[in-house]
Amino acid sequence: MDFVEALKQGNLEAIRECPKADLHNHFVLGGSRRFLLEKTGRDIQPITNPLNSMDEMHAWNAENIGDYFNSTEGRKMLIRATFEQAKEDGVSILEIGEDVWGLGEFFHGDIDELVEAFETARKEIAPDIELRLQIGISRHCDIAYLEDCLSHFWGCKAFYSIDLYGDELAQPIENFKSIYRRAKAEGLRLKAHVGEWGTAEDVRRAVEELELEEVQHGIAAVSDPSVIRFLVDNHIRLNITPSSNYLLGRVADLKTHPIVELYHEGVDVTINSDDVLIFDSDVSKEYLRLYQSGCMKAEELDNIRKNGLKTIRQN
Repeated sequence: MDFVEALKQGNLEAIRECPKADLHNHFVLGGSRRFLLEKTGRDIQPITNPLNSMDEMHAWNAENIGDYFNSTEGRKMLIRATFEQAKEDGVSILEIGEDVWGLGEFFHGDIDELVEAFETARKEIAPDIELRLQIGISRHCDIAYLEDCLSHFWGCKAFYSIDLYGDELAQPIENFKSIYRRAKAEGLRLKAHVGEWGTAEDVRRAVEELELEEVQHGIAAVSDPSVIRFLVDNHIRLNITPSSNYLLGRVADLKTHPIVELYHEGVDVTINSDDVLIFDSDVSKEYLRLYQSGCMKAEELDNIRKNGLKTIRQN
């Protein structure tokens, strides 16, 4: 059964058999709950109603994840869980990575050990998946601290991209220019979380200041036609996570999710999971939810799926 027909029939298993990309996945919360239940006995249940604040999300994290996986073996288990989830979901391109602080915390400061943890899990669980390994940096961290951490990553050709995430209001986006200039020189694809909580102008400024090629979320752009045109003209991809946006209260419902307007205006968009464990948001479900909500047509969603599978640039 092809993807369009699978959507129209509401056949989730058939949707999962179709190849798709997941370009916005935080592996700590991106794994298979079935796998983690089998390995740990922990039955991690997702949220079902929109949260009222980020404090509620932090509370969920503390209760369900907490410090349980804060060890080298725990971290490796979360990596394996993410490949299990991706395999179950028919993901053929998976972009995930470790936060820079995790190198010292879980991998003994050894960049080869970190890379090997991801590559070993891929080879053993889902060898057909294309892994695009990402360097993660947190927006709340001091720049000097980040630069020190990143010194261990520069020059490692295993990494495909760099991503900035965390509180969008923590510090000005301009503070990260030196890091992103170095990342560009290293040949990394430049990404950042912006426009989930901020404004359309925040999206434009982040792209301009950091020379971004992709934006994680970016849905705030929909409020300003000039920013939409800016994204189209500069071929900036938005890696969107619909259920996450809804359950964090960033959109009223899936039917009116901004992805439909952005798509119709010609913005390059993809559909992704974000945090599967908390939002029950594997990529196949995201496509089906958008279709069943009436947000988008099956053929439009198939175009987005195929677009996400296009090879952009390899190191």
